[in-house]
Amino acid sequence: DYYNIHPDYGNLAIFKEFVREAHKRDIKVVIDMVINHTSNQHPWFLNAMKGDTARYRNYYIWATDEEIAKISAHEKAVTGDSDNKTQWHTAPGNEKKYYGFFTGMMPDLNYDNAKVHKEVIDIGKFWLEQVGVDGFRLDAARHIYEESRMEDNYKWWVEYRTALQQTKPDIYLIGEVWDDVESVAPFLKGLPALFNFDLAFSMLESIRQGRSLTATVSGASWRVIDTLSLEEGYLHNQSVYKKFSTDYHDAIFLSNHDQNRILSMLDGDIRKGKLAASLLLTMPGTPYIYYGEEIGMKGRKPDPNIREPYLWAPDDQDSMRARWIEPVYTTTEKVAPLSTQKNDPNSIYTHYRRLIHIRNNSEALTHGSFIDADYGDESIISFYRKTANEELLIFHNLSDQAVSIQLAGRDKSFSEVLFGTYGVKDVDDGIDLEPYSTTILISR
Repeated sequence: DYYNIHPDYGNLAIFKEFVREAHKRDIKVVIDMVINHTSNQHPWFLNAMKGDTARYRNYYIWATDEEIAKISAHEKAVTGDSDNKTQWHTAPGNEKKYYGFFTGMMPDLNYDNAKVHKEVIDIGKFWLEQVGVDGFRLDAARHIYEESRMEDNYKWWVEYRTALQQTKPDIYLIGEVWDDVESVAPFLKGLPALFNFDLAFSMLESIRQGRSLTATVSGASWRVIDTLSLEEGYLHNQSVYKKFSTDYHDAIFLSNHDQNRILSMLDGDIRKGKLAASLLLTMPGTPYIYYGEEIGMKGRKPDPNIREPYLWAPDDQDSMRARWIEPVYTTTEKVAPLSTQKNDPNSIYTHYRRLIHIRNNSEALTHGSFIDADYGDESIISFYRKTANEELLIFHNLSDQAVSIQLAGRDKSFSEVLFGTYGVKDVDDGIDLEPYSTTILISR
């Protein structure tokens, strides 16, 4: 139901109250919007199942076996986005099959039907006008049309943004587009923010391998480019983005609700978890934190186990914990709950809080440019963040060994430590970086 709140979460009146209270506190609300597909239980689809003359039949994509054999565009290779062996599904009582890229439970909408365009735009306007949300996170943004029609995907999002800006000129739209950078970048013409999957994979693999490298989306997974450091790969991707837009938000993140949790990918090592947080919160862009990363939640596929309940307090004191699943990875035996971590100066939660506070109060970390510092050691990620009023020099040690850095030339002007993972250390023409640590120097 595109016009309501699922009863597990309350109702529309409660949600409107939440939005009003958030706005009073200068918090904007962006909600997930899934318009690539509907549920197979949606009234539109139930009506479409009645046959070729049904009102909503052409809201979906239907074909006979003979037609499917001729539609090579739809029968594309299955990627990591889909668990299906085919994207065509049998509908009881129907000779024709329907198209559902992800699963038969999620039939794709037919965007060659102008009525579908109007329908989904009207839905967006409802949430902006009647509820007051500030924008949408747009699921499966590259799958509106099939892969052979990528230009139509780009055009659709320009149409969508233009239409919704008439209702809310400053609407915030962020797209989930899992693809190579050359295919991702043109989406910026319609979507002013995109999740940076390449950077997420690069940060993860750099920490896992102990060296600065670039990892890029490749099919269902990613591949490592040994010839590029993380810094070089990031700058390359930004140069591609800027061919299509100079006014965009680079949405940076470590993991999301579709991926194994970052700490599980880092073998549960809290030191590496802190380093991942440090990388995320010192890079340019708009950082996204998947709930629970800040307390070191763990989880691996299948999906329910990467979405286990948040641990607010010890088991016998946790009145707020959801109980929809018996957790496997995030239990109080394996993860310290928030109430415990709040009082621990060395917890990963405290680490996140410190870095967020520093970022929010640093012009360079929030808005500064990114310049590769290149200190010639592949176990070190180093870069400058710079504005007209502030300049920082940042080091991340990816290795399990302490590393000494000698500052040279103009870098000797970075004489004060703004942040150190394990406390503030003096600078004397050089610094010592402990294993898996971060140091932020400021020029005075």
